[in-house]
Amino acid sequence: GETVQIGQVLGGIDEAGASGTVPASATPAAAAVGTTPSAASAAPVSSVHDDDVRATPLARKVADELHVDLSKVVGTGAGGRIREQDVIAFSQAKGSNGSATPSPSVKMDAAVSSPAPVVPAGEGGTRRVSRERMSTLRQRIASRLVQAQHTAAMLTTFNECDMTAVMALRKQYKDEFEKKHAIGLGFMSFFVKAVVGALKAFPLVNASIVEDGGQPSVEKHDYQDIAVAVASPKGLVVPVIRNAETLSMAKIELAIKELATKAKDGKLTIEEMQGGTFTITNGGIFGSLMSTPILNPPQSAILGMHAIKNRAVEDPANPGQVAIRPMMYLALSYDHRIIDGAEAVQFLVFIKKAIEDPQRLLLEV
Repeated sequence: GETVQIGQVLGGIDEAGASGTVPASATPAAAAVGTTPSAASAAPVSSVHDDDVRATPLARKVADELHVDLSKVVGTGAGGRIREQDVIAFSQAKGSNGSATPSPSVKMDAAVSSPAPVVPAGEGGTRRVSRERMSTLRQRIASRLVQAQHTAAMLTTFNECDMTAVMALRKQYKDEFEKKHAIGLGFMSFFVKAVVGALKAFPLVNASIVEDGGQPSVEKHDYQDIAVAVASPKGLVVPVIRNAETLSMAKIELAIKELATKAKDGKLTIEEMQGGTFTITNGGIFGSLMSTPILNPPQSAILGMHAIKNRAVEDPANPGQVAIRPMMYLALSYDHRIIDGAEAVQFLVFIKKAIEDPQRLLLEV
C-alpha cells in the first residue's frame, strides 16, 4: 500500500549460478576503439613530380593516380604544358615496355565479400568464378572513355561506301607495289589519304577544344597527325602517323607496319602515342559490321571502318538496276561543340567519294 516514486528501484533479479564479474574477453573492447592496423595507416603512394613542371591540374591528378613522374613527361600543350593525354600516353608506353610502376596490390578479403550462391553444376561441368582487380592504367583508360562521353557533345553520323574501285585498283597494282616498295598495299593507306584530304577541306574536324584557365578555346592544327588504332598484347593502342599529309601511299603503309610491329612487341615509345589530331579505327578486321567509335580526347572526331560485305545496292552505272557490290559502313563520331552536323556529314561524304573514286586522291579534289 506504499506509494512508489517514478524511477525508484524496486528490486533486482539475479540469475542462479551467475558470476558477478565481467568476463575478461569483454573488457578490451573499449581499448580497441581507435586502434588502426599499421598497414591501413600507411600513406598512399604518390607520384614524384616537380611543382615547377608546367602541367594542368587534371594532368597532375592523373599523374598521381598512375604514379608518373611529371618531370619525365613531354608536354604537347601550349608552351610545352603537360596535359592529361600526355601523362596517359607516357604511362601506356611504359606499360608496353614492361617498365610501368606496379600499382599496390589489393587483397580481397574472402570474409568480407559475399559468397556466391551454390548452384548445382551440370553433368561434367564446373561453375568456378574468378575475380581480379583492374590495373590502375586500365581503370584510368575506362574513366577517360567515360569522361569523353560526359564532357563532349558526342554524336555519330553514318554512311556507306562502295569498295569496288579501290579493290580493283589494289588487285591490279598490289604485286608491282609490293615489289617496288617492299610493303603490301592495304586499304588503310587509302583511308588515311582520304582523311588527309577531308581534314584540309574541313579544318575544324582537325581542331580540338582546350580548357585553359577556365576559358575554352579552339586549338587549330596546320598538320595532320593521324592516330591509327592497332592491336597489342595489352589491348588496343593508337600510335600516331606524323604529318600524314606529306606521305605517299607507300610511306603510309610502311609507317603503319612499323607501328603495328612495335605495338605487338611492346616497343612503342611515348612520343609515338602522343599528339594525334584525328583517329582511324578499323573494327572490320575483327568482323564488326557497324559500331559507334568513342572520341579520343582531346581530338574532336574519329572515323570507324567496318567489314566489307557484298550487298544488293543500286548500280551507279545503271540507275534503277540492282547490283551486288562490296560495301563498307563508315561511322564518324564527332564533338558537336566544335563541329556542326552539316560539316560532319560533308566530311564523311568527302571520304566516301574519295574511296569510291580513288583518282580523287591523286588529283586532291
